[in-house]
Amino acid sequence: MHAHLVALATTVPPHVISQNQVRDYISDTMPRGMPDRLARIYGSTGINKRHLVQEASAYLAGQTWERRNQIYLDSGQKLLEQAATKAMAKAAMTPEHIDLIICVSSTGVATPSIPTQMLSPMGFRATTPILPLFGYGCAGGVLGLQVARDMVLADPTRNVLLLTLELCSLAFRLGETDKKGIISSTLFADGASAAIVNSKPDGPRLGHFTQHSWPDTRSMMGWDVDNQGLGLILSRDIPSFVARDFAPVMDAFLASQSLDRKSILEPACHPGGRKVVEALEDYFERPDGLLATRDILRDYGNMSAPTVHFVIDKILAKGDTGPLVITALGPGFTGALGLLER
Repeated sequence: MHAHLVALATTVPPHVISQNQVRDYISDTMPRGMPDRLARIYGSTGINKRHLVQEASAYLAGQTWERRNQIYLDSGQKLLEQAATKAMAKAAMTPEHIDLIICVSSTGVATPSIPTQMLSPMGFRATTPILPLFGYGCAGGVLGLQVARDMVLADPTRNVLLLTLELCSLAFRLGETDKKGIISSTLFADGASAAIVNSKPDGPRLGHFTQHSWPDTRSMMGWDVDNQGLGLILSRDIPSFVARDFAPVMDAFLASQSLDRKSILEPACHPGGRKVVEALEDYFERPDGLLATRDILRDYGNMSAPTVHFVIDKILAKGDTGPLVITALGPGFTGALGLLER
């Protein structure tokens, strides 16, 4: 028995902002304007535009942690309902068909979980189990698919709805203009996805997955929690980490599946940022680049967990056959790898 990805849908909030607009907005918050050395960063990220859950003016006005988390709950539910509706339509299903809901999200606090609040309005059964997963960060898109696969293998009669939601913009902190604050303002964005996984052979098979966590790497990526809420931890060393530490993990994963980096078609990689994409391109030895990964980074930025689903969706639309390698890196520091057999 196998688990299959029978439908995948993505969605973004309505507010669009260009990289130049972000640069100018941030510059306006600095008493002397933005130094050229920082302003140049915005033009070197490989990102043209992003989608945000609020108008830019709302972030620049400053918001309490309480207010930001309420936006996460309200706007996040709307985005997840949109994504779930699209995925079920693709699978010719209704909420009554769903036997388990998994929700991956790390950019807000929701107790009860957001999917719990979606049951009645959308018409899911009140008995539908819900599995919220917090803390996966950027690795959540891959690890969520692994959990969905495992839930189907545990009970092949299940139709599993996997949701991912990240509103990264809500972590923006007015006045943080150090290098880390600038880098985060150039990268992160908002988005959501929904996937339906079951045992029917109606889509690519979810093959082997693996997860590798390195000790003493908490400083690479994650959250610090303080009076302002969730504060970003982000290392500048992730591109070199890919070449030095993630590469041997990917080598072992590919070898375990009788694959090698030269023989596979374009992989679906979470685009952490331009330099991370470049490091992955070097690893996979792709002179033409990771085209879908770069396209998603350019048009949507880094939406954390959902981003790799946007890349997968774009690659699957090409109609190629053969194994599709998917990769992501997230807090832990953790590498996540998986295979979709097309």
